[in-house]
Amino acid sequence: MELHLIRHGQTDWNEERRVQGQSDSRLTELGEQQASSLGQRLEPVEFNKAFCSSSLRTRQTAARLFAGTDLEIEYLDSLREIFLGPWEGTLYDEIEQRDPDSFRHFWEEPHLFNVDGAESFFDLQARAVAAIEQIAKRHLNQCIALVSHGALIKTLLCHAEGRPMHELWTPPHMHNCAHSIIRVREDGTREIIQYADIPFSDLER
Repeated sequence: MELHLIRHGQTDWNEERRVQGQSDSRLTELGEQQASSLGQRLEPVEFNKAFCSSSLRTRQTAARLFAGTDLEIEYLDSLREIFLGPWEGTLYDEIEQRDPDSFRHFWEEPHLFNVDGAESFFDLQARAVAAIEQIAKRHLNQCIALVSHGALIKTLLCHAEGRPMHELWTPPHMHNCAHSIIRVREDGTREIIQYADIPFSDLER
């Protein structure tokens, strides 16, 4: 299976630096343009099906990506972003002041991130990998698009690369509408072809 991982376009909360998690935010005008532009670049790719997080921002992104096509899109709760519970809807600057240790863990030591009422990055990765395994069983030899979120996609790439969780945020940055590609073989092994628009072979790892 050739799996194309696409992060959603810029949202109003991205612009405000407000914690999104599984709460709903909307694409900005720039975010809509980002999705439409990537959709044009993806026109030569013959996707068999698309899977999309059920969040509003990813559904809006998918609508722009595949506008004018008859590609089937399936929306899954399992592809939603990391659930951040009490943080959601709060500005990152406020979180940094209120809970500096957890804020540092989130961005610098993700393997230590543990907030009551929120998922850990290990929880997120387990959920994401299980979702991909189910998709692979049904579409092993097909080309699949997956529209999701930055942290979720990062955990999948981290898993495919065999990196430990403390290296989750290793560059490249998962920018809005970043496009990554993983090849999933019949034996379940994974190979990263492209990472956030950059050929994986060009990265210094």
